[in-house]
Amino acid sequence: MQRRVLWTVDVGWEQATEAEAAAMVGWLRSARNPQRHRRRGGGFPAGSVNPTTGKRVLAAGYAPATIAHNLSAVHGFYAFHLHFGRGPVLNPVPENRARRATLAHRSPLRVPGRHRRGRLRPKVPVRQPRAIPDAQREELFAQMRCTRDRALLACYVSSGARATELLGVGIADVDWQKGRLWVVSKGTRDRQPVPVSPEALAYLAAYLDGAGLPEDGGPVWRTRRGEPRPLTYWAARRILQRATEQLGMNWTLHDARHTAATRFARDPAMTLAEVQTILRHAHVTTTALYTVVGLEDLVDKLAEHYGRPAQPAAWSQPYDPQDVAVVFGAR
Repeated sequence: MQRRVLWTVDVGWEQATEAEAAAMVGWLRSARNPQRHRRRGGGFPAGSVNPTTGKRVLAAGYAPATIAHNLSAVHGFYAFHLHFGRGPVLNPVPENRARRATLAHRSPLRVPGRHRRGRLRPKVPVRQPRAIPDAQREELFAQMRCTRDRALLACYVSSGARATELLGVGIADVDWQKGRLWVVSKGTRDRQPVPVSPEALAYLAAYLDGAGLPEDGGPVWRTRRGEPRPLTYWAARRILQRATEQLGMNWTLHDARHTAATRFARDPAMTLAEVQTILRHAHVTTTALYTVVGLEDLVDKLAEHYGRPAQPAAWSQPYDPQDVAVVFGAR
């Protein structure tokens, strides 16, 4: 993105300054994101809230997190070349010394302190992960067109694997006896196991029985039309999009991971450290985000609360009722 801005203002990357970085931020704040372009009409407006799921529809422009990521990438690019004596003497993206001082030599058990945002840095809102409710998950499952799609959705919801991780699973990566799948982790690139439910394995077996085993150790998930090819992320994303459009929802593949994580974290028989191991989070603070209970999860408890009669105020036995009446007045 920075290269496009430099080409527009006719400035070489060796002469870039904070003014060019500010121009990039200004362009990202006002430009429309081509990934948000909707060719089909009739959907919910960009930035609105879906009434069925309660989840916000993506805005038409670039999100603050995307702008912050671009700034970090540009800062790292110039910091790398500055180490070898190339490029401008001063990094075009200002450093946030307050943030560096706050996070330096900090124990992971301590809550990080507050710090000011650096120049050009947008305010990134903290979004709580949203899980697909059970009723809507059943509707999505019923909307799947074939056994492959049902097996794919069941594996996503029960394993908590990321979208690209699950699509790379081969037949040798399926442990039928222990009920787990081996995936290549996104962060470490290590081959790690993830759990999967018996129901998902049953659908996976039915899918392989009908489609056949992959050849030459290829991935399990393949296309159904024409010559079988590995199922890409965009194809798997479109499978879920077709189902959500029919139901008026806006759930994504990553919401399936949030769903599995929320179910794990709220299971009283599982500890937070165990859930961290299953989700392969680097920090337990990331796993703790799934323990937050939303208002939509308290509907039944709130109904019971409002149905109970109001309890009168009662004082503990050691207090004399006459003394209470003198201090607080008669009631």
